[in-house]
Amino acid sequence: MEPPPRRESNRICARCNLEIGHERHLRRMGAVWHPECFRCHACGLRIFDLEFSVSGNRPYHESCYKDQNHPRCNVCKNFIPSNAAGETEYRAHPFWMQAYCPSHEHDGTPRCCSCERTEVRDISIRYLSLDDGRKLCLECLGSAIMDTLECQPLYLEIQEFYEGLNMKVEQQIPLLLVERQALNEAMEGEKSGHHLLPETRGLCLSEEQTVSTISRRPRISTGYRIINMMTEPCRLVRRCEVTAILILYGLPRLLTGTILAHEMMHAWLKLKGYRNLSQDVEEGICQVLAYMWLESQIHSSSGNNVSSASTSSSSSSTSEKGARSQFEKKLGEFFKDQIETDSSPAYGDGFRAGNQAVQKYGLKSTLDHIRLTGSFPY
Repeated sequence: MEPPPRRESNRICARCNLEIGHERHLRRMGAVWHPECFRCHACGLRIFDLEFSVSGNRPYHESCYKDQNHPRCNVCKNFIPSNAAGETEYRAHPFWMQAYCPSHEHDGTPRCCSCERTEVRDISIRYLSLDDGRKLCLECLGSAIMDTLECQPLYLEIQEFYEGLNMKVEQQIPLLLVERQALNEAMEGEKSGHHLLPETRGLCLSEEQTVSTISRRPRISTGYRIINMMTEPCRLVRRCEVTAILILYGLPRLLTGTILAHEMMHAWLKLKGYRNLSQDVEEGICQVLAYMWLESQIHSSSGNNVSSASTSSSSSSTSEKGARSQFEKKLGEFFKDQIETDSSPAYGDGFRAGNQAVQKYGLKSTLDHIRLTGSFPY
């Protein structure tokens, strides 16, 4: 805080500290000023209006004060309006801290189905429209996995991750990338399992079904829409306790891998004879394995690489790839934060209880305890 301006009785200008005498002057803020000295602290121009704003004993144009102190929406770039009580009310994403007008939650403004960031208006880059109504920002698109063949290297990588934990999955389980409708239809045909998320993004099947899988990576039109998607039916035959793992297409590599690591744990539990587990225990330990894989990716050099098969343009420059790798690392931290802060009883509380048990007793002892008691050790 600066000292208050000199009082009028001093006849000294509050800005230049020169004596005013009998010439024209202004009485503002309990002090006297030369008219040319009464200026906005932000823009430096004279203040002619009778109404002005004051902050820290400094005068401001009302518009300048608003520019500096009133929040602007990160989406539409306008000042966030006040509510009926005269208070500035806005929404802010807890991880990205993207502040925006409350109206954008229901006015059709696109939101990325992966990172959850809201599309900024009046920019040349638009969000990609997937055929099932989801939106994908172009940064998430940079590492998105779009078809079943493209996902196989990631599948092998997660199988190796499980082998490194002495949890090898002996049976060869088909992995299929599918559209939202095919995933929902498969979930309806599944007699058992826990499906608690608002939107299913992965599924471990144990029933025989015919599932439509994406067999060729779709192209992106000039209007940022998916075109030329090729699908084919796949008949799943039950040869063991698990018939297939289904993953929603169009998600970034790290999110696809996190979902796949989760569903792989469902498969491992079924194949190893873990029966009738409660939702919080089964989903919780599956989230723990997904979290462990995600952490391994974030903390390893391979986790910062961009999948060579999933770049949106083969002519990307080195600097663009570097920037995208930095974003992918940030995206991984976001997915970690989502798991850690999940508020649901099964996926959230179950994960925290399972993670605490693994940290205290180790993964093998925790799994042995689950087999014997159906609960986490404490």
